Amino acid sequence: MRVPRSVANFNRRVTNPLARSITAWIPTQGTLEHVGRKSSKRYRTPLTVFDTRDGYVVLIGYGLESDWLKNVLAGGETTMHRHGKSVQVAEPRLLSKAEAAALVTPRSRFFYRLFPYNEAALVLTKTASAQ
Repeated sequence: MRVPRSVANFNRRVTNPLARSITAWIPTQGTLEHVGRKSSKRYRTPLTVFDTRDGYVVLIGYGLESDWLKNVLAGGETTMHRHGKSVQVAEPRLLSKAEAAALVTPRSRFFYRLFPYNEAALVLTKTASAQ
């Protein structure tokens, strides 16, 4: 399932600023801080995020044309803000939701299955990607 771009545009301007203030308290949310590939501007995007052993799986609700995804795949500096911590992440990879399911920690798999998206991005913490 993909959310229409009109909803994405509304969320970017209205919902996201509100969501960023509460993501720390919502178990399936995180904020991804990334640099615009064209503008070099820093962005903070609230997303649906699940822990893995070596990083995070981020569900892609707006499709592969999402700006945050393009920015992360371009390889700029990226930080995940989750559970009150800030962690630099790298090595982004696109996966299907089914492929990524096996990587999500067991305690989160039930909630992971509830989201109706088909695509995911895997990002590794900088310490895990250096090993």
